[in-house]
Formats: sequence, C-alpha cells, structure tokens
Amino acid sequence: MQLNPDPRTHPEQRSLFGEILDWMLTPLLLLWPMSVLLTWLVAQGIANPPFDRELGHMAQALAKQVSVKRGPQGQSSAAFTLPAGASDLLRTDETDDIYYQVLGLRGEFLSGDRELPVPPTDEESAPAGEVRFRDDSLNNAPIRVAYLWVRPAGTGIAGPAALVQVAETLGKRSRLATEIIKGVILPQFVILPLAVLLVWMALARGIAPLNQLQQRIRSRESSDLSPIDEREAPEEVAPLVRAINDLLERLDRSIGAQKHFLADAAHQLKTPLAGLRTQAELAQREIDAGQRDPQELKKSLRQIARSSQSAAHMVNQLLALAHAEGKEQTIGLQEVRLARLATETVRDFVPRAFDKHLDLGYEGPEPATSTVRVSGHAVLLREMIRNLVDNALQYTPAGGTVTVRIVEDPFGQVVVLQVEDNGPGIAAAEREQVFQPFYRALGTNVDGSGLGLAIVREIANQHGAEITLEDAWPRPTGAGVTADGAPQARVGARFTIRFRALPAAA
Repeated sequence: MQLNPDPRTHPEQRSLFGEILDWMLTPLLLLWPMSVLLTWLVAQGIANPPFDRELGHMAQALAKQVSVKRGPQGQSSAAFTLPAGASDLLRTDETDDIYYQVLGLRGEFLSGDRELPVPPTDEESAPAGEVRFRDDSLNNAPIRVAYLWVRPAGTGIAGPAALVQVAETLGKRSRLATEIIKGVILPQFVILPLAVLLVWMALARGIAPLNQLQQRIRSRESSDLSPIDEREAPEEVAPLVRAINDLLERLDRSIGAQKHFLADAAHQLKTPLAGLRTQAELAQREIDAGQRDPQELKKSLRQIARSSQSAAHMVNQLLALAHAEGKEQTIGLQEVRLARLATETVRDFVPRAFDKHLDLGYEGPEPATSTVRVSGHAVLLREMIRNLVDNALQYTPAGGTVTVRIVEDPFGQVVVLQVEDNGPGIAAAEREQVFQPFYRALGTNVDGSGLGLAIVREIANQHGAEITLEDAWPRPTGAGVTADGAPQARVGARFTIRFRALPAAA
C-alpha cells in the first residue's frame, strides 16, 4: 500500500507567474488605502482655507462694532452694539450653525452665545486685530472658531482686551471634502481593476517565451541532445539555457562513452566466446569421428578452460570498472591502512609470480607498525592494487622483478603507492592512452582485456589521488624503439599514486 507523502518533506511547487503577480499586486493594493488617506488629508486642506477666510471676515466685521469708553474714575470698559439685522444675517446659513460671542475687557459677557468656549489663557497676549483659528466643540458637535482680541489704544500688549469669536459647524467643509474624495477615489475603483488586468496580461505576455521554450524542449526527440539556441530565449533566462546546454553536452559525452564502451566490450568478449565455441565444436567432431585420443581431448578442454577463464576475467573487470564509476566518493569512506592492503595483495599474487619465474616483492613499512592511513573505500583500493600488480606481472618477462612500494611522507601529508617492474616499459606517446578502456600498448603479445589501468585511474580519481606513469630506469642513449613501437631495452614502468594522508590523531 502506498502511503501519502508527508507535505512537510515535499513542499508545494511554486508558480513563477503567481509569485511575480503577487509581488506586483500586493504593493498596489497596500498603496491604495494610503492613497485614500492622503486624498482625505489633501481634501481637508483644500476645503478649510476658503471657509476660514469667510469666517475671519465675519469676526473682523464684528470686532469693528466693539468700542471702548472710560468711566468717571478713568477706568476703561468695552461696549458692543450689533447693527440692526446683523443677527438675522448670521443665522441665514442653511447648512451650518453660526455662533458668535463678545467678551469685555475683564471677560464679562457682552453679546452672543454664552456657551461658546473661550480660547486658552496663554493666547491673551496675542497681537490685537490678528485673526486666529482653532478647532473646538459645542454641544458635542465639532466647530471651527475664528477669534481675535480687541485692545483699547494705549493699553499695550499686556493690557486688557476684548474677545470677539465667530464659530460655525463643519457641514459645508465635510461636504466639500467628500466631493473631492469622491472625485478622486471613484475613478480609482475603475482604474484599479483595469490596472490589475493590464498587469496580468503584461505578465502573461512576458513569460510567453518561457512557455515557447518549454514546448520546444518537450517536442524534441529523446535522442536529440543538441544545444538549445540561446538567442531564442529571453536574456534573463540565457544563464539557465547555458546550464541546460552544458548538462546536455555532458550527457551526450557520457552516453557516447557508454556506447563506445559497450561496443568495445562486445567486441572484446567475442574472442574468448568464439574460442569456446570453436574448441567445443572441434571436440564434438573428434568424438563423432570416433577419435578417442585422450591427449587431443585434454588439449581441447584446456583451450576451453583458457577461453572461459579469459571471458570470466574480462567480465569481472567490466563489473569492477562499473562498480568504480558508480561509487560515490562520500559513501563508505573509512580509515584504510594502505600498507596492509599492499602486503595482502602481494601475498595473493606470489603463486602466480612463482609460476612465471618473477621476483615479486614489497618494500615499505611493516603493516603492523605503520601509522600512515588514508581515507577511502577498502574494496576499491584493493582492486586498484590488484590491477596494478596484475598488469606488471603480465608485461614483465620471465626472470624480471615486480616491486610494490609504500613510501611514507615524513611530514605526514601524503602516502605514496608505487608499483614498479623492469619490463619493456611504456612509450611516452602512449602513457595517456593506456588508461583508456580496452587499449593495450603496441608491440606486446600479452593477452588482456585492456581494462586494468582504466579501473586504476577511475579508483584513483574517486579517492582524489594523483596518478603518474614514468620509466623505472632511464632509457639507454640511442636505444630507440623497434619498428612496431616497442622499446629495445628494458626500462620498466613505474606507476605512482599519491594519496592525501590522514592526520595521526584522526
């Protein structure tokens, strides 16, 4: 039964179109309320000045009706006389209520509306005749008040003054501000959806090249790994197209290498398999012909065994190469004592070296006392050493010497593995090619698959090691090479692999 995937481990796929649309519309929708607020403030600023001027003119007109007279003892007192019909004129506004108030020099009430609040006491020192404005309230209703102080001549700025105030409610002002807001905001209710639609259409048109690029990629054949034309993609997507082209190029090389590898492997397996079939048919014909010679049958069986052994060896090396190529560097890494692997490998090949009359030996620190270690995969490293030793034993003639050597760095930075022989060596022109799969050095009659050194280099690369190939001894002057490219003198070959050593305290 298939379980539903955990949504926390599989985040929802995001839409580029939706994300860009969100980032474009969200600021627009956030700025719209701010626009309404700013419009209201501007409307208030536009509506107040003309009504304030009218209110101020009324206050100045009433102030002209204030007179100052002196009593018998020389004291001053204020008097106010409202002209006939002026009271009715103040009440003619159909929208707002208008109030006025006149207070004498000592704050006594002279005329008007007693409930009208007075300004703060700290404003009594204001210059006479200067009209001022304030917002206040009367009977829990907001009002706008214009007021000024009237001082008798000669009393100075600190002398007593009469107060004249004219106030009105805010009906006309609110109506004018509302009309201004309506004139500005109502069109926005039409413009805003239209702007959203235009943004959506522009964004859809902007990402259309991405959809076209997607369709071109989907319409390709699975075998078409040719690069995508960057000129047909938008400039912003060109880096992504270049990355895809780079991936296609690497994939094309990898598939080509696999096809070449499979073709070579099939070709190389034909020889031992054909030998098996030939020898089996030959033995069958001899039996059908009535021949019972045991020696001939043994000869055919030995050929069959040799061909099957060659085929098995090649299959094993193919599996080893595939295993090395597929092994991740960060999986299975552990502490490996290279000296121990080298001595165990030499011990395994001693019987074969004895059969070929070769001197196979090990030089380096004792495995039990060596403290030098590397980080790697023990199975792969053992396979690498086996292939190096196997290669040296194959190409070294009888009576030769093969040496496996471990060299410790006194500074503990690197560990050096060397496999050296005194065979014919490898010409400088072929030293890079011998690491290619199925390649065998020219001028040799040794049966082999040509995979051993390819496995060695792949494992070295997996471990971040450096591999070099050089002559074991200097070539004799004038020795040259034979017509088929083989060296005339035995200069040997030395494979050197340098690993990064683990710290002693690891």
